[in-house]
Amino acid sequence: MENKKKIMGMLVAVEIEAVLQRYGERLEDVSESAYSIKRLEADDYIMYILKSGAGEIAAAAGTQFLITRYSCGFILNFGVVGGLTEEMSLAKTCVIESVVHYDFDTSTIDSCEKARYLEYPSIYIPAPGELVDMAIKAEPGLKRVICASADKFVDEPDKKRALHLEYNADICEMEAAGILLTCNRNGVPCLMIKAVSDAIEGGCEEFAAQVDRSAAICLDAAHRIIESMK
Repeated sequence: MENKKKIMGMLVAVEIEAVLQRYGERLEDVSESAYSIKRLEADDYIMYILKSGAGEIAAAAGTQFLITRYSCGFILNFGVVGGLTEEMSLAKTCVIESVVHYDFDTSTIDSCEKARYLEYPSIYIPAPGELVDMAIKAEPGLKRVICASADKFVDEPDKKRALHLEYNADICEMEAAGILLTCNRNGVPCLMIKAVSDAIEGGCEEFAAQVDRSAAICLDAAHRIIESMK
């Protein structure tokens, strides 16, 4: 019975093709409202996989839907990112240990740093450390990273380098802040596994050429981690 299994949610921004390719006929379509949702049943867990679309608001709303509608006690996010350092080369896989929402700014009214949410002691929104440790134990090749997240696709090398210099970030993308904030505020653990689709010198063309490959590599790693959690 469903209530005897762990109930998990997977939030996917745009990389749903990798999910369809990996799980295929095991997926049941349970779409409702405006959301495209698939249900995956395994021996030890049931996972609801929601495609949110790109951006912080869509990702936050989709994450809350998974938590509220399906009582998901764990949220997994996998996806592709831009690399901000030479180390974060094409298809490099990583696990997010903290996120900076770099276009959030209440500094003038709250007398705080730009990008800081006041419930945290710094600009960095923390992911659950025990989950990060668990992911690296299961996949030793993962790199712990700081993610710069905002509602903008960054493809210019100079802008990527500037994000690294200002925030000490390793990667950038468009959903992690919304997902992690929502999970933290609901008290639901969240794990975010990412793979680089466009390196520091790469841009839109490299992203378009590599997104499917990087997404598949990322999902492979995320799947192995989930399976190790039994």
